Amino acid sequence: MSDPYPARAPEKEDKRTFLQRLIEFLNPGPDSTAELIATLAEAEDNEVINTDARVMLERVLRMAEMTTSDVMVPAPRMDMLDIDAPLDELMAQVLRTAHSRFPVYQGERDNIIGILLAKDLLKLWRSPELNVRTLVRPALFVPESKGLHALEREFRSTRNHMAIVIDEFGRIAGLVTFEDVIEQIVGEIEDEFDIHEDEGDIFGLADHSYRVSGDTPVERVAEAFGVALRGSDPDEEFDTIGGLIAHELGRVPRKGETVTLCGLRFVVLHTKGGLVRWFKVTPAPADAAPDGSAR
Repeated sequence: MSDPYPARAPEKEDKRTFLQRLIEFLNPGPDSTAELIATLAEAEDNEVINTDARVMLERVLRMAEMTTSDVMVPAPRMDMLDIDAPLDELMAQVLRTAHSRFPVYQGERDNIIGILLAKDLLKLWRSPELNVRTLVRPALFVPESKGLHALEREFRSTRNHMAIVIDEFGRIAGLVTFEDVIEQIVGEIEDEFDIHEDEGDIFGLADHSYRVSGDTPVERVAEAFGVALRGSDPDEEFDTIGGLIAHELGRVPRKGETVTLCGLRFVVLHTKGGLVRWFKVTPAPADAAPDGSAR
């Protein structure tokens, strides 16, 4: 019969000296994020850790105070698929936005019924008799107040890469991806469209067109192309070319869209997180549509 009162496991021996324990009692370690960050900076100055380690540790500390709402893509910027749309329309949107997974809704955008992977749509081309509903996977829903550390653990435990964010009233607030969370630790994860800041934001391509970053200042674009860039409303001022183009469209530009403005043609090359990352810019032909028009 087992002992109802098992012996306690021996406590781990404290090998600190009396003087070390006294010093730690009188001068405890940092107890706030600001103090911890200052300690990391001091450790870097003393060459205990390098700059990369310090930056990553600082991000981890700051991440502890962040919630899902701090990194999510707001609902109006979400690229979603309508479950009742024709297959051709679904494929066109997948190609235009270049995402790997999409929230799927039925009827209204607030009625999200699951997640659809772009690669799964290829099955419909091979087997047209399949119903797209059978390819929709369950969606992960999280509150916007959920901490990022907790969200990261939930992504890992459920093996999900996307979550739908809901507000305190149960409405769709946005979406967040595993990549959004990891970028808070390691910094922005670059893809084939990303270049380092010191490589410039406007540069020529082999076909005599130009690639322009969406966050390039409007003044810089105007100076580079020798035009007076302005929107349809002369009283409105914009800091970036992406903001100006979005205002002219009245919504977030989508990949592949073309906008003609002040003698220039802007083609959206790449979007990320609801923002335009890159435009392809060429002089607009003489028979181009009027300013602010899109196609």
